[in-house]
Formats: sequence, structure tokens, C-alpha cells
Amino acid sequence: MPAEHMADAGDPRAVPAPARAPEPPGASRVLDRIDRAILRLLQADGRASIRSVAERVHVSRANAYARIARMVEDNVIRGFTARVDHERAGQGASAYITLKIVQNSWRSVRGQLLELPGVEHIALVSGEFDVLMLVHTVDNRALRELVLNRIQGIPEVLGTNTLLVFDETDRTPVLPD
Repeated sequence: MPAEHMADAGDPRAVPAPARAPEPPGASRVLDRIDRAILRLLQADGRASIRSVAERVHVSRANAYARIARMVEDNVIRGFTARVDHERAGQGASAYITLKIVQNSWRSVRGQLLELPGVEHIALVSGEFDVLMLVHTVDNRALRELVLNRIQGIPEVLGTNTLLVFDETDRTPVLPD
């Protein structure tokens, strides 16, 4: 056995165990069965109380709270929101819009798109276009204004294609056990 493992703590020759480096923020940790069960419960009901979650996954409230806090800190849980029926909420027009943009302008374009009203989702994608976004507006007139003036007015946007949404169905992703 190496000497450093045999020396006792008071021995000046003792080599301290290397300190574990803290995980960088957002580093992904492996989710266990209980974490995945908590995620499934929160996906089904984001308003579930810690007590209810703890009871349903058979852990203490402190354990459930710590697990949820860790998943929030690690950005596994990116937030808690209400799922909205856009038509009933007064946003009767929805569309997916594809954009071709100037090469290497993604960060700038994303920042400008995030400032626009009604933008729900933006993704940098591969294929014949560069960006795919989902928008909701009050009506087709507002959609036309958004696309023709606001989006096409961004200098790095080279072209757009608008796909009207006639009906939509949201599905909550199901995590594996």
C-alpha cells in the first residue's frame, strides 16, 4: 500500500485527499427513478404541492424539495408555466415560420426574435432553412404585420416561409422509467 494511504491524519507526510471540484452550474447529473417520477408528476400538474409529490413518490418532503430544487438549479426543470389554449385566450392565429438567415447571425437574430410579441418557440435547425419558430397572434392581420414588417425587417433575415396552423394538439412528453 502506498505510504500516503498508510500515514495517519496527524502525520506531516500525509497527503490530503484531492478536493472534489464542484460541478459547474447546469452540469447534467444522472436522474434516478425518483427524479423521473417527480418530473412526470410535475409535468402532469405543475401546481402539485411538495407534500403531494413526496407522498406519491414515497420520499420525505425535505427529500422531494431538495430534488426539485436541484433539478431547477441544474436546468432540468426550466420553469413552471400554465398551458394556454391560445384561441380561447384571444390569439386566434398561429403559425410556424421558417427563416433563412445570414450565416453566423443566430445569436443576434434570436435576440431580436425574442423581443417580438407572440413568439412562443424559436429553434436553430438544420436543413433548407435555418430557424423554425412558433408564433401566436390575435388574427391574420397581426400575423401579416409580424411577418412582413417585424421579422422580414430584421437585416440578417434573408427570407421567410409561413405555415398557418389550422388545429393544434399539445402532448406532454413522457419520460422513461
